Amino acid sequence: MTAEHMAMPFPPGFRGVDIEDQDMVMLDADAYGCAASALKGPLAARQRAALTRVLAAFDRVLPAIDDAYASRYYTQLHQAAVLAAEVDELRER
Repeated sequence: MTAEHMAMPFPPGFRGVDIEDQDMVMLDADAYGCAASALKGPLAARQRAALTRVLAAFDRVLPAIDDAYASRYYTQLHQAAVLAAEVDELRER
């Protein structure tokens, strides 16, 4: 899923855009970083905290995105972050 995301171009017009007080470039970078880290192994406490913040940001921004491509782009990224959280939680057990 992360490889698919990397193959998608960043949504045109979303650089420098804040939605619901969230910088969309930083959301992209933070979410991808969390997902990539979860693939490598258990997340450290600060990475788990970052992933929690990312997931909360998606809850705010996804409903506010009115561009079809950007919505698909960020929805896919959200799904990767959700899977990262699930994988990390399973490792904890």
